[in-house]
Amino acid sequence: MATEPLEIHVIADSTGETAARLARAAQAQFTDTAFTIIRHPRTSSPDALLRVFDALRKDVHPRRVVLYTLVNEHMRDLVAKACEELSIPAADLLGGALGAIEQATGAEADEVVRRPVGVEADYFERISAMEFAVRNDDGAMPVALRECDICLVGASRSGKTPLSIYLGYCGYKTVNVPLVPGIEPPAELWGLERWRIVGLTIDAERLLQIRNRRVKSLGGFGTKDGYADLAKIYDELDEVGEIQRRLRCPVIDTTGLALEEAAARIIELVDERAKRSGGHLRRPAGSLKIQP
Repeated sequence: MATEPLEIHVIADSTGETAARLARAAQAQFTDTAFTIIRHPRTSSPDALLRVFDALRKDVHPRRVVLYTLVNEHMRDLVAKACEELSIPAADLLGGALGAIEQATGAEADEVVRRPVGVEADYFERISAMEFAVRNDDGAMPVALRECDICLVGASRSGKTPLSIYLGYCGYKTVNVPLVPGIEPPAELWGLERWRIVGLTIDAERLLQIRNRRVKSLGGFGTKDGYADLAKIYDELDEVGEIQRRLRCPVIDTTGLALEEAAARIIELVDERAKRSGGHLRRPAGSLKIQP
């Protein structure tokens, strides 16, 4: 394996966040390769593009690629020609999508640089759902259960909070309720439609690692009450599993599962269970339709 990291140059007429996210997604498939993402945002004129490629010519790197999201066709052509001249592998991340939509609709793209994306109902709905998740973290307000789209239940540090917030980002109002051995869940949980509830579990040894880090960050050791004791964690997960069975909810193992994948599974599970029960999972504005 080469020692030099691969430079991923992101050229965009806006912030470059779209291309950077895709670069990180691609990066995850090359675990033995080191990457550096370099953004060239607000490159919206030929002069700005010239400055980018002047810098690339002067600072020659043995391994680099260019990813670009430019709405203007002329600008995309300039990037393609410059990359060919410098023998830099490149990918046009936006041109193909624009071309396909133009072909399907018969209309031409407006090619308006930095036009806001998703700032209508979709944007505000996501913000509201994320705020809802934060307010209702760890079952803070049981009465809010009746307002939720999705309810996550599981042991402490099984991934409930990050999943709740990410599902909020997807537009779903999500609450999470910790299941603690010896303590009965709130009465409001038992009154919630079962199809809304998804249980989370995690490998005991992985949970021990997570809890140990948490305890050390707080300056403690965590063995006195069993919070970070492996034998007691096994017992705890057994008891939590029993509560989840009483709730008749499906359970997802979050061990080694990417946040996005876990969220997608949860949405699909809840949607399917809602349909079977004659219910309906609210679909946020701008969300993808889940095919059966």
